[in-house]
Amino acid sequence: MGMEFDLVAMGTRAEESADGPKLDIRSSATRTFLCTLVISDQIEQESIDVSIWGSADGENFGQKPILKIPQRFYKGETRMVLDLTARPEVQFIRARWDLNRWGRVAPRPMFVFGLHLAEVPAFPKRLPAEKLAAS
Repeated sequence: MGMEFDLVAMGTRAEESADGPKLDIRSSATRTFLCTLVISDQIEQESIDVSIWGSADGENFGQKPILKIPQRFYKGETRMVLDLTARPEVQFIRARWDLNRWGRVAPRPMFVFGLHLAEVPAFPKRLPAEKLAAS
């Protein structure tokens, strides 16, 4: 059975932008994960941007995320695939969430959410065009 873990624990209450803890993925067999963002509560007039960042050493997570989940405003689930087969240098990952609030009521944003990752089979490698044409 492949790796399965919460990059952000289900039921996490966030009221400000933050980084999650780093996770070692060196034991992953496929380096491909189904990511499920679950938002279970929120207030109106706010948004959350969740991204996943990669690192070779567990310290430097670079300037750009390796996966950006589309911006969300409401409760629900969003699924995306994180494929690291072409990024062998990535040995650690962590989540980052950025919250935004507008409107006249409570000044602080609030989301209750979690981010679950489950290892899935790797996607097949692309075949060269000449092999496709020959078949």
